[in-house]
Amino acid sequence: MKVSVIGCGYLGAVHAAALASLGHHVTGLDTDSAKVSLLARAEAPFHEPGLPALLQEGSDSGRLTFNTDPVRLAGARVHFICVGTPQAKTGNGADLGQLRGAVEALRPHLAPGDLVVGKSTVPVGTSAGVAALLAGTGAMLAWNPEFLRQGTAVKDSLMPDRIVYGLPEGEDRLAARDMFDAVYAPLLERGTPCVATDYATAELIKVAANAFLALKLSYINAVGELCGQVGADVVDLAGALGHDARIGAGYLRAGVGFGGGCLPKDLRSFRVQAQEHGVESLDELLSLVDGINADARYRAAEAAVAMCDGQVAGRRITVLGAAFKPHTDDTRDSPALDIALQLAAQGAQVTVSDPQAAGHAWLAHPQLEFEPEALEALRGAELTMLLTEWPEFTALDPAEVAAVVDRPAMVDGRNALDAGAWRAAGWEYRGIGKGTGPHVEAARTAV
Repeated sequence: MKVSVIGCGYLGAVHAAALASLGHHVTGLDTDSAKVSLLARAEAPFHEPGLPALLQEGSDSGRLTFNTDPVRLAGARVHFICVGTPQAKTGNGADLGQLRGAVEALRPHLAPGDLVVGKSTVPVGTSAGVAALLAGTGAMLAWNPEFLRQGTAVKDSLMPDRIVYGLPEGEDRLAARDMFDAVYAPLLERGTPCVATDYATAELIKVAANAFLALKLSYINAVGELCGQVGADVVDLAGALGHDARIGAGYLRAGVGFGGGCLPKDLRSFRVQAQEHGVESLDELLSLVDGINADARYRAAEAAVAMCDGQVAGRRITVLGAAFKPHTDDTRDSPALDIALQLAAQGAQVTVSDPQAAGHAWLAHPQLEFEPEALEALRGAELTMLLTEWPEFTALDPAEVAAVVDRPAMVDGRNALDAGAWRAAGWEYRGIGKGTGPHVEAARTAV
């Protein structure tokens, strides 16, 4: 099929390359000419494992092209809208300006029977406004939420856990489903589960999923705080919980909390939707989840201060990690950078290392030093903090690192290191939720 993808940021670029890999002829459209030039040369404008090879494959086959001219959209039968819906600058709701702009740019190039597909994460009810913008074109509207995870987006696109169709009511429903089935035929033939539903349900699925994942992360961080106070080990506790099939091990890793461009934004958007529809219990629950996540960052910064005898001013601290998670260069709402900035605000000399994000993060944070090479960043450090669990960091030799730092002291904000090995190499080691709180000794002596 001839397909267009409007918006070639993180979601759109990956989706366009994946659709070309499935055999479709895909035109990607974006207003950013620099980004389009990179993609046209099969160069990814951001770090995502596997994407450069997929772009090259699409370019070499002639099935994948990128452009800035909306005229190139004519002739495509299915149009995926993949623009950003960031958190509004004036509140916690979503900013739908890019979505409206994309639909208005697409409208003159639609033909009767075309399928316009929203993939962007939006508040429930957004489809009604989009349908109004499409009135008179003869095009159908559907919603197809994305479930990509940064660092595994190519795999998530080509081997998804599920596909969701948000279909129109009435006579267009069957036609829209047939076009969806044609787009995703290779995935459906492999047995990928498919859920066909209405607009509202499709709009809610992504934010509901992300809010639930955020809830699991905040829950284990809250439990981790209790573990730290009473001498328990949250890693062992989470491992035992994970063996319960009703709970599962995913997203039960205590640490410095979640960040990025999806979970925080979707959690807050979901909360706004709950407020607007009078569901106070959900609003309160999500507010608590958001607060626990923020507290996890503050507690990590407090742990750093405690490791420096209550004063970080003038101390040299190395933070391992700038991206919000490994295998991406995305620093949006990064816990690692948040903690680094908290310490810098208290007068610490903070050097941040990251194998992918250091090259651009320094532009936004001049109060921090950045060094992509971990061992170089660690020279002279009086405290080290592991805040993004890149393989390059978790594989560091504690004895080798001890030889370059001034003081072997580690705050493992992701519980990703072998505590025994680091302590054996002479390090003062502190994890998250591992029995370091002031009530530990009191709890032991009370028995």
